[in-house]
Amino acid sequence: MQKFIGVALPVVLLSGIAQHVSATTGYFMHGYGVKAQGQAGASIAAFNDALTIASNPSGLSWIDSRVDVGATLFNPKRSAEIEGNLAGANGQYSGNGREYFVLPEFAINKKVNGSVALGLAIYGNGGMNTTYKRNPYAAFGNTGEAGVDLSQVFVSPTVAWRYSENQSIGIATNFLYQRFEAKGISGFAPFSNDGKNLSNKGKDSATGIGVRVGWSAKLNDVVTVGANYASKIDADKFDKYRGLFAESGDFDVPESYGIGASFRLTPALTVLADVQRINYSDVDSVGNPFSLASVMQGNTFGSEKGQGFGWKDINVYKLGASYQVNPQLTMRAGYSHNDQPIPQDQTFLNILAPGVIKDHVSLGATWDIDRAQELSVAYTYGLKETVKGNQSIPTAFGGGEANLEMDQHILGISYGVKF
Repeated sequence: MQKFIGVALPVVLLSGIAQHVSATTGYFMHGYGVKAQGQAGASIAAFNDALTIASNPSGLSWIDSRVDVGATLFNPKRSAEIEGNLAGANGQYSGNGREYFVLPEFAINKKVNGSVALGLAIYGNGGMNTTYKRNPYAAFGNTGEAGVDLSQVFVSPTVAWRYSENQSIGIATNFLYQRFEAKGISGFAPFSNDGKNLSNKGKDSATGIGVRVGWSAKLNDVVTVGANYASKIDADKFDKYRGLFAESGDFDVPESYGIGASFRLTPALTVLADVQRINYSDVDSVGNPFSLASVMQGNTFGSEKGQGFGWKDINVYKLGASYQVNPQLTMRAGYSHNDQPIPQDQTFLNILAPGVIKDHVSLGATWDIDRAQELSVAYTYGLKETVKGNQSIPTAFGGGEANLEMDQHILGISYGVKF
């Protein structure tokens, strides 16, 4: 127990204070747990470690009692271009004020008996970070560095119940802690209902609570299926940014759900497929489109029907495979594709949050050190994606277009021990 606490406590503390996340399917993570990352996130019907809590909590029924700790290094490249603008904003802008981010993770599973398992996971749900040392909105009365910093961390105690020989259900309570900061956009105060709480207010935090439910079934020795649902989390408001986000600073976590299947084609080869849905548009501060015409009708930043980033709901499609090379080594690979959350006419405000990546390719491996210990690694490349603006900058701001671009390198490493 002392050894466990010595390993787990630092990870718990690091997870709790994680302030920077750069996620990939919009601002959600593309995969939870390093093993899942090696399969491009395909994990609804693949239960490899205790981080299954973050994708399908029922998976705890199918794995041993174990502890998993890990860390993921993100290297996102985000940039924007403004062209054809009559106000003098044209140019190339780099949002890479910070280039590297580390996101720790921790999870534990304890089999109580043949039917019940208890677990706990602490992990980053997602986020977004940009820092433009050269402010892309300077021509519109803004000064200093511009950017946003959003992070979302879940603490998820979980229970899984294997209620029949081949089926299980799991429930995780998602305790949310999120932090946010915006800077360099104070010049937009005339379009806010509370311009003093729009920008440059430092970090603010909010909490909330939701639930994630998962179900899984082993249909036979070849096919396993699973499904999950995560509720929308009605979080506390960011009071310092009540002049930015709709409904006086409200920023909730959108609901998501998905289905998956796993096919063990040979004793060594398993193929996986997931489909996930993320309903970004249900969160007004994310889904409401930015429109000056709407502002003129009273829907200013921070108001009840205030301006947002115009993100659309997306589907995410994931394919993965694992191959047991020998008793000690397992290799993984995967590919995922998601819809584009940012419409072409919403790129102007999304210079702050250019979450445009649609495709990921992944490789991973696990080395069994001995019967109880294992080491896993994964590398994912978020393929470079560009969204060209189309009627994206209002004529009142000089017109023209804002173009967004992003790609990302992701490297994860984790250690697991069975007990």
